[in-house]
Amino acid sequence: MDTDLLKTFLEVSHTRHFGKAAENLYLTRSAVSFRVKQLENILGVELFERQRNNIQPTPAGERMLVHAEAVLLAWERAKQDVSLSQVQSVQLAIGAAPNIWDAYLQDYLQGLHRGLPGVALRTEVQHQAVMTRQLMERALDLAISFDPPKLEEFELLQVGEIVLTLVSTSPLETLADTRQQQYIKVDWGTAFNIQHARNFSELPLPVLHTGSARIALDFLLNNGGCAFLPQKMVQPYVAQGQLHRVPGAATVSRSVYVSYLSGNERLPQIILAVNYLKSQAE
Repeated sequence: MDTDLLKTFLEVSHTRHFGKAAENLYLTRSAVSFRVKQLENILGVELFERQRNNIQPTPAGERMLVHAEAVLLAWERAKQDVSLSQVQSVQLAIGAAPNIWDAYLQDYLQGLHRGLPGVALRTEVQHQAVMTRQLMERALDLAISFDPPKLEEFELLQVGEIVLTLVSTSPLETLADTRQQQYIKVDWGTAFNIQHARNFSELPLPVLHTGSARIALDFLLNNGGCAFLPQKMVQPYVAQGQLHRVPGAATVSRSVYVSYLSGNERLPQIILAVNYLKSQAE
């Protein structure tokens, strides 16, 4: 299978436009059409419904998206595995949602690198459903999340905790005062969303919804408003008076879990990584 055919298929799927896909891939439009047609001939199905200014994946095309992404990810990992240097004998792929990287994992990446001699790290930013599938396919070794999959095949351990606090760019007297503020809602997982709906109905509708704490913090500092952000992240800004904790708003704790396939061939390196993360929480 020519991986260029899969890359072209994915680009057309993402842009829904042959011309835009051609620009992004530095190809002619006819070359993009030819590659898609080649892939369709190989598979024996049509992957797109071609209408003027309206390119939509067929049901077969929708199903092919998952497989194309998996094949390209596996191929990329294979290339990296076989080209490891003499110093690095193993590659460990770690996946996490954007807010996990921002609020927790990024601070420990250097420690993981130093604590895993001979291991090359590969990091992925993925949604939970994608990480679960990639764990099963062995395209991912570790998935770090707030709401981990509870499957018999996976080992599941809590490795940390993030304490979220509601902060504002203006000093407020009560939680109700946030109604006059812009609100930035960060996606802290299912359990947070449930607690948020139950206990923080006073908060206004979000002007920004994001899965990244760093995006939320940057937006907050530049545009004003309030948001739930990790205490560790906002502490320097609170100390400098740029941010203020909102009175009457209880903190929310979110446990961080790591999950991995118990039969993974890189289990010794996985255990070392998990033990390091656990040690940072103690």
